[in-house]
Amino acid sequence: MTDKTQQAVAEVAPAMAAYSDKFIQDLWNRPALSHRDRSLVTLAALISRKDTAELPHYLNVALDSGVTPTEISETITHLAFYAGWPNASSAAVVTRDVFQQRHIDTSSLPGADVAFLPLDEVTENKRATMVEANFGKVSPGVVQYTTDALFRNLWLRPGLAPRDRSLVTVSALVTAGQVAQVPYHLNKAMDNGLTETQASEVLTQLAFVAGWPNIFSALPVFKDVFASRHAA
Repeated sequence: MTDKTQQAVAEVAPAMAAYSDKFIQDLWNRPALSHRDRSLVTLAALISRKDTAELPHYLNVALDSGVTPTEISETITHLAFYAGWPNASSAAVVTRDVFQQRHIDTSSLPGADVAFLPLDEVTENKRATMVEANFGKVSPGVVQYTTDALFRNLWLRPGLAPRDRSLVTVSALVTAGQVAQVPYHLNKAMDNGLTETQASEVLTQLAFVAGWPNIFSALPVFKDVFASRHAA
């Protein structure tokens, strides 16, 4: 929290301030996730909630924890698709101010033209075929953009590692209560290198940002994904 927020909480919700003192520092020091990963999870949650009040503080925490300006830029770009353009645009305004305060040169941030990461043609063709069969007649435009904009473009951008793209995607989905989308993306995250222990700790981190109800809605989904991977 910012100092101003902490003061306000202490004045109007002193019990909340006490809980913050007791649990939040402990949360950030749990070893299952690095400070860098916790920062990415928290940024994704705040952006998906359009929480611009707390975003400056956690942008600074992220930068201090080793998240690069490029990775923040790519996180915002990525979440434009997964949390919506308005939420990502609001985050960009706040981030610009933080970058200016820290004298970060934004002229070197990656634009649209980058050398893409290699595409797994077999996996992508399987995904595209499944989506086309299920939804091609329902909304061909969505299906086409899902292929052209997301999986053959956005997900191949090198400025944010595939594991971290999955990390922020899963975090945003859980925060928004979009549990139906979690199995695919949690499996993708674990295929991209996120461990089961780390995935479990993502829920712990998000409990304090997204709220316990969203986490308990996601818990059965995570449980099923973990079980299916152990059975495979």
